[in-house]
Amino acid sequence: MGNIVKRGSRELVTDGEEGSCGALHAKLYEAIMREDCTAIQALLRSHPVNQPLTVLATSTSCRLVLTQQTQSIIPIHLAAEYRKAQSLHCLLEHGADPEVRDTRGLTTLHLMLLYWPITSTVQTKPGNRIQRLLTDIQNNAVTCLRILCEHGAQVNAQVNNGYKHSALHLAIRCGTYPVLSILAQNGAQVNAINECSMTPLHMAADILNKEMIETLIACGAHVNCAIPSTGNTALKLAVCTASSKAGRVLAAGLGCIRLLLTHGAEVNAQDHKGQTAIHEACFAGREAVINLLLEFEANINILTRNGESPIHMYLQRSSNIRDTALLAKLLYLSYPLRLTNNQGILPAGLMLPEFHLLRESLIKLSQNPLSLEDICKRNIINIYGEKYKQHVKHLLPEKIWNSVYGYYDLTCLLK
Repeated sequence: MGNIVKRGSRELVTDGEEGSCGALHAKLYEAIMREDCTAIQALLRSHPVNQPLTVLATSTSCRLVLTQQTQSIIPIHLAAEYRKAQSLHCLLEHGADPEVRDTRGLTTLHLMLLYWPITSTVQTKPGNRIQRLLTDIQNNAVTCLRILCEHGAQVNAQVNNGYKHSALHLAIRCGTYPVLSILAQNGAQVNAINECSMTPLHMAADILNKEMIETLIACGAHVNCAIPSTGNTALKLAVCTASSKAGRVLAAGLGCIRLLLTHGAEVNAQDHKGQTAIHEACFAGREAVINLLLEFEANINILTRNGESPIHMYLQRSSNIRDTALLAKLLYLSYPLRLTNNQGILPAGLMLPEFHLLRESLIKLSQNPLSLEDICKRNIINIYGEKYKQHVKHLLPEKIWNSVYGYYDLTCLLK
């Protein structure tokens, strides 16, 4: 039996090879891994710096049968993948081309981002040996990235595949937060788009990464840039993810949404269907997200292209309807109360047999005009919203304020 090699590892092709080519590859490979710059410099006299080295990739199939095939790797890619800073610098000084691509269309910079070290999230003491090791690994990766940038790596080059990610897009996808500011400082276009017309900020908002969002905004990302195909903004994407089942379970996303809003995200921006963030939040029924959007003056009465109000979206789901306290609040804020869309169709959830009495009550409520007093109350809330609720409390008599912000007058209707 031969030696068992870990899945995805590489060995040098030396056994059974004739001539000096295999031996030369072996020596240069080992010199790069040892960061022996003297040996690298000597070996490059016989081996072109941008010519691949032949290695043996060994993997294990699902049937536990060892399969082997030779692969080629360019010296600078090897140094970048394993974060060999001294070797990387030496190769670049001797003419290595950082823009040379592998078979997947990846440059040296792309490969470095793909193999960026992921450090543990487990808290350790500052002086802990593991913590020091992780810090050293990260620092070494940053050093390699700076070396590449200093030697003219094209930070805006896109991957030659279907996604057309730039380095910033790739960094977001791989979760390599520390590199964003470095790439931006070296000329990376922070508002570049990929094949899906998404900017790095769109991608960061979609995965609710607050640190990345904050860094991208500080580097000049356009907060209200919309994806041409859908009209979605970073805010809409963040609300969608935060309102998902996973977002609810993990209580995620509020910090990202607030960050975008405080940096000028248009809370009532509409996508191509006319939907806004409050439509998405109401459909999902996550109260914390709805309240946050209302705090930043989200229009609870705005309609989609198909005439669907946020309350219409909320009533689509039976689980939302059962939350009578939140439903009462939304009903109180909605005026005129529009239950149907442009085709006169009621929300699917409201059509369930168990909500027959509620449906009839809401239809009557939508057909009855409000009193002037109720209209004034709603106007005060729509103008000042939740954000200035306490400020209004100091301006109005307590009895009037309690009347204006008494959302639960309708709860008896919902029982």
